[in-house]
Amino acid sequence: MFLTNHDLVDLIDLRRDLHRHPEISGEEQWTAARIVSFLSPLKPAEILTGLGGHGVAAVFEGAASGPTLLFRCELDALPIEEKSSAAYRSTIPGKGHLCGHDGHSTIMTALALGLSRQLPKRGRVVLLFQPAEETGAGAAAVIADPGFREITPDFAFSLHNLPGLPLGHVSIKSGPVNCASRGMRIALSGKTAHASQPETGISPMSAIAALMPALTGLSRSAPPALDFRLATVTHASLGEKAFGIAPGNGEIWVTLRTLTDDGMDELCNEAEALARSAAEDGNLDLDITYDDIFLHCENAPEAVDHLIRALDAEGVPHDERNLPMRGSEDFGRFRAIAPSAMFFLGSGETHPALHNPDYDFPEDLIAIGARIFMRVVRDILE
Repeated sequence: MFLTNHDLVDLIDLRRDLHRHPEISGEEQWTAARIVSFLSPLKPAEILTGLGGHGVAAVFEGAASGPTLLFRCELDALPIEEKSSAAYRSTIPGKGHLCGHDGHSTIMTALALGLSRQLPKRGRVVLLFQPAEETGAGAAAVIADPGFREITPDFAFSLHNLPGLPLGHVSIKSGPVNCASRGMRIALSGKTAHASQPETGISPMSAIAALMPALTGLSRSAPPALDFRLATVTHASLGEKAFGIAPGNGEIWVTLRTLTDDGMDELCNEAEALARSAAEDGNLDLDITYDDIFLHCENAPEAVDHLIRALDAEGVPHDERNLPMRGSEDFGRFRAIAPSAMFFLGSGETHPALHNPDYDFPEDLIAIGARIFMRVVRDILE
């Protein structure tokens, strides 16, 4: 093990400091600066900042030429109020590290500690602290950033903690492991009227009432079925909060989810057709927009092979349980750049679920995750 007890104390202090100061997607300025303050004394060959917003990358170089390995974690927290009695609970109302990104970042700084003491013999290791994962915007912004060209990898690796798996157990497989998803906003516009004369207006009420079950009716199957699709209505609104006005406007927000990107194209087309039909039947104007766009995350077999060799060498148990997941991850965008793979590190079978208000990252995973990544570095670059 390359981490000392003193290292683990420092790493836990860092994790809890990050936990106390959560910043949501696009706002990770303090978090990025805190990471840089930890990395700077380790003297990497280069620290890049401002990647795709507030992204940070630390580069550790070997003496000889060789491949570039990228290890990616996330900086952002969630707009959810934390429910915790921990001394290090969130100090920011309405925001919390309830997905474990504070822990993932700490695993990456643990890897930086090890690399600072023993550089790879060849090639480069890039540690990417990515912004805005929760909205699906961060990976795309980082990849589009001109600075990313300096660190374009030959392989990309990542992890995510996963409640429901035994603590320290890994789930990993080749192929799709996270679903594609996107948020679809359907806005319907008619004409308001006095509540005593609703017939003089054009209300979207009937269209919205019909659309909600029609959209959810597009769902079918479950992973790992290739035709898996899920439409979840997450929000609906109608008119103003007033008793004297018959509504003239309404919205439905629905999250669309499929196992693959091709399936997403089909689902979007069908959902849009339903919206157009409802708008035409109700003589309503229609506007459709998309947010939080995630491509499906697919593990390349050659990248998975490297991870499995590392898991076996470190004695970490692993299988394919619970994969592919319904949830989404914007790490999927890195597969267009290099062979990529993500594994899922168990947080405990009864641990609170991700995005729950009482979730907290298990600190025992810091050393386990760092060991696995360090073994990958040694196996490829030694």
